[in-house]
Amino acid sequence: MTTNKRDARQQQIAALRALPAEQRQTETEALLAQLRALPEWQAARTIATTISGGFEVDTSGVIAAAVADGKDVVVPKTMPHRQMAFLPFTSREALVKSDFGLLEPPYQPELVNNAPDLVVVPGLAYTRTSRYRLGFGGGYYDRFLAGYHGTTVALALSVQIRPENAWPHDTFDVPLQHIITAK
Repeated sequence: MTTNKRDARQQQIAALRALPAEQRQTETEALLAQLRALPEWQAARTIATTISGGFEVDTSGVIAAAVADGKDVVVPKTMPHRQMAFLPFTSREALVKSDFGLLEPPYQPELVNNAPDLVVVPGLAYTRTSRYRLGFGGGYYDRFLAGYHGTTVALALSVQIRPENAWPHDTFDVPLQHIITAK
């Protein structure tokens, strides 16, 4: 069943776009409840997550929960050479649209925090056993995760859990520590 990553990405995007809104909302709420129950979440002082868009798992609840739980939130800013810097999230209004169309914080080097306690890692698909992720193809998270030593968590909607051989895994792919599933 192995397909190349490009085709696997296209299939996953189609599956995510086809997910009914009500099911997406129900699953997202279940994922958030499970995330907040993780001991690593409870112990974390700083949470990193993305500003989701379109067909992605909605991270607005993650941000709201982190703030409600007294945690600092950092979000990624894409940098040259496919690098990322995590910067404090203050409000959606403070974000600016990147060249990729993503909402990101403005770059302030003195505020960079690339060692958050827990990172909610985005992806299109995940494998349950090996805990690999199929990313969006830019390699930003692969580069970041290669040197990250904190807790990694993915929030996976039911259509995002795929068989182990659904796409090829590369030597630079970093398995995640936790994949929280809706079902």
